[in-house]
Amino acid sequence: MSTITKTSLSATSKTTQLDKINYFESLQVNFFQAIIENLGDGLLILNTSGELFHANAVGLNICNQLNPEKHNKKFIHPVIEQLCQSLITNYISAEQPIILSDEIRVNQSKVFRIRVRLLTFSIAHTPGFLVTIENRCESLKNVAIAEVKKYDLTPREAEIWSLYRRNYSYKDIAAKLYITLNTVKKHMKNIHAKRQACLATQDIY
Repeated sequence: MSTITKTSLSATSKTTQLDKINYFESLQVNFFQAIIENLGDGLLILNTSGELFHANAVGLNICNQLNPEKHNKKFIHPVIEQLCQSLITNYISAEQPIILSDEIRVNQSKVFRIRVRLLTFSIAHTPGFLVTIENRCESLKNVAIAEVKKYDLTPREAEIWSLYRRNYSYKDIAAKLYITLNTVKKHMKNIHAKRQACLATQDIY
């Protein structure tokens, strides 16, 4: 076999290996991108100037809900900016990461829990902020759905429990469901009885 042929085969082999590496790296990137996009929480990555570097779909949607000026697509809520600034001020070291949190309450059905931590991104050789945003009402609604099955609640009890779990008062529940306050109290009494019975069964096992 000639030297030229050997060199050609060696180059082809290296190209094939590089193609495989690039393929698997691409799969890995797509895999992590899919995870980020399917998170229930919003995720934002900001640079140290507070500018948006990356966001998943949920994060962009929440930012849009919090945006009083709809034309500003890169709007970052002041609460998030304040948390980022506090992190820089109180930064100690990468070995002692600080996570700061706060709430943004738009109304009774829109309450967002914000968590911010300072990260160093090796790919960019610069620090930045990882911001996660939890829609508290949606989270509590999902918890209530699980508890409805767990406590074997009736459809009406499920409606009432779902609102109660989202921090509605008895009075607010009555107004929203067009029932009397006494009816709400009666249903809540039954719900708590079922809940206690369920918890007691768990304690036995």
